[in-house]
Amino acid sequence: MDKKRKFLLGVGIVLFAALVVWAVTTVPEPPAAPDKPAQSGKIMSYDGNEISEEKNGRKIWDLTAEHIEVDVDTRDVALENLSGHFYAEDGRIVEVKADKGKYAEATKDIVITGNVSVKNSDGAQLTSDELRWEAQKERLAAVGSARAVKEDMLATGDRIESTDGFNKIKITGKAHLAKGGE
Repeated sequence: MDKKRKFLLGVGIVLFAALVVWAVTTVPEPPAAPDKPAQSGKIMSYDGNEISEEKNGRKIWDLTAEHIEVDVDTRDVALENLSGHFYAEDGRIVEVKADKGKYAEATKDIVITGNVSVKNSDGAQLTSDELRWEAQKERLAAVGSARAVKEDMLATGDRIESTDGFNKIKITGKAHLAKGGE
């Protein structure tokens, strides 16, 4: 995978993280009842929602989830059956799909699990059991049966991680890198 494509894949995933942060920070607080104290454990639910961002008339990204739950108190978010697209200026599209996702407001970390699939319209693909964004370390990691394919290169391992948009990767646990995609 060349540096530009790896960078764009990383940018797409970071944009996804920014989308989740935006979704959490723009959730309105419900008004408190005047005679009752605020209740703990309130959950706001949304079904079949799509959110997107445009800049200068061009769509930057969109995200759809069958079901979204936001804990009103902690502002943590849970997503079910999510899919998203990130649109690069050069016309390439990065598609992200997974069964579930969680965003922790306190740490700004994101964990996406279950059939995680990232596909770039130029042919690059990444799959894993889960995808983690560790905000404080600015580290993105594909964890559990991680597999990245680009042109004739195949990287597999228990964990594939990067702190620079996948320009450089670190493969750990049963690491394997092969030319020819085999």
